Amino acid sequence: MVYCSLSLVSGHNQLTLWQRWVRQPQKIWFRRALFQVHLWSAIAVGLYIFLISVTGSVLVYRNELYRAATPEPIISKGSGPRLTDDQLTRAVARLYPGYRVVGLGRARNLDQAVDVRLRRGDEIKHRLFDPRSAGDLGDSVSTGIRVVSTLLDLHDNLLAGTTGRKANGVGALALIALAMTGLAIWWPGIKTWRRSLTVHRGVGFKRLTWHLHSMIGFWSLGFTLVFALSGVYLVIPDQLQDVADWLEPPTAQNAGLRIGDRVIYWLAYLHFGRINGIGIPCSGPGLCDQTTKAIWAIFGLAPAAMFVTGTILWWNRVLRPRLAALRRPGRSHEVTATP
Repeated sequence: MVYCSLSLVSGHNQLTLWQRWVRQPQKIWFRRALFQVHLWSAIAVGLYIFLISVTGSVLVYRNELYRAATPEPIISKGSGPRLTDDQLTRAVARLYPGYRVVGLGRARNLDQAVDVRLRRGDEIKHRLFDPRSAGDLGDSVSTGIRVVSTLLDLHDNLLAGTTGRKANGVGALALIALAMTGLAIWWPGIKTWRRSLTVHRGVGFKRLTWHLHSMIGFWSLGFTLVFALSGVYLVIPDQLQDVADWLEPPTAQNAGLRIGDRVIYWLAYLHFGRINGIGIPCSGPGLCDQTTKAIWAIFGLAPAAMFVTGTILWWNRVLRPRLAALRRPGRSHEVTATP
């Protein structure tokens, strides 16, 4: 009888870890450890993820932004003959001494302002000139175009060239780690897991923030992983292609049919949310294309929303109690020191 009881206890202990994970994961030390990893990793890279999230969502509409920022073409109103390339080059050289003309572009409409590129050392200017009078018509690159281009460079390279792009690769790996640890932390137990899929009213601000953080993290997990994995690919495309070739060496028979090629193909397209032209599920601009972009832009903001809600949780659960604890001794000392 005693032996039987010990066997039951032993069997119960063997299943305890799994049962606790299914029923009460909050009490498992490994989950608490993951929570600390998740918390401090988010603190370390949170602002970076917020920046990449917001700029990425905006740049889903990069083509539309470029079109909106492109000014109307300037048409010459002169009546004289158009200047030849040599005549225009000499006229520009007189207006900009010390610079040399390194590029001259004419539009199909020959009466449209000519785009001239000038260089002096490392400095480059892009100016528009009247094709008849050689009058300087201003910068050929509008402020709007420069803003969009800077935003694109910020998202792709952190304004730091190759170094910034490599840093983006590390950031994408950190985002994957945050997503996976967040998924483990999200699991609240078999009885209450459905409650973490939605936001509830009447639970107080702190609890509402937690539910919002959990809900956004769960429903955006797939998109977040796609953005992060494709971000890694865009940083090291050649290396990943080499891995695909190693796993499945290219031959005449498997050209265009390899699984690795398909994965890489979709990683490139899914990062930007531009299905225009690939035929699945639609092709060409229109409602389907715009709907896809809107979905990508919304879910692209999910990491930024996670950063905001996570910061609020960190403040309420960690920083505020510690600050309050630091203030108490001083206050009590002041009180006791008062006669």
